Amino acid sequence: MSKIPSMSPSWDTSSYGHPADFSALERTALGDHLVHCGAQRGPLQTLRSGADELQGLLAGRVITSAVVLTLMFGGSWLML
Repeated sequence: MSKIPSMSPSWDTSSYGHPADFSALERTALGDHLVHCGAQRGPLQTLRSGADELQGLLAGRVITSAVVLTLMFGGSWLML
């Protein structure tokens, strides 16, 4: 019967036991990337963010939201 060697994880880093630090070039590249990504979002991201907030607000109050919507639609139907 063959013995299976143990597969312990091996972590190799370039910091050699010292805290890892970013270089100025890496920080600049990350800053440029974040500015580029922020510019890509635009108004659609704002609309989506607002929709997510509204969904979160309504999800916490499902019964109340259903009653209010029913009253609004029922009232508007009766006014016709």
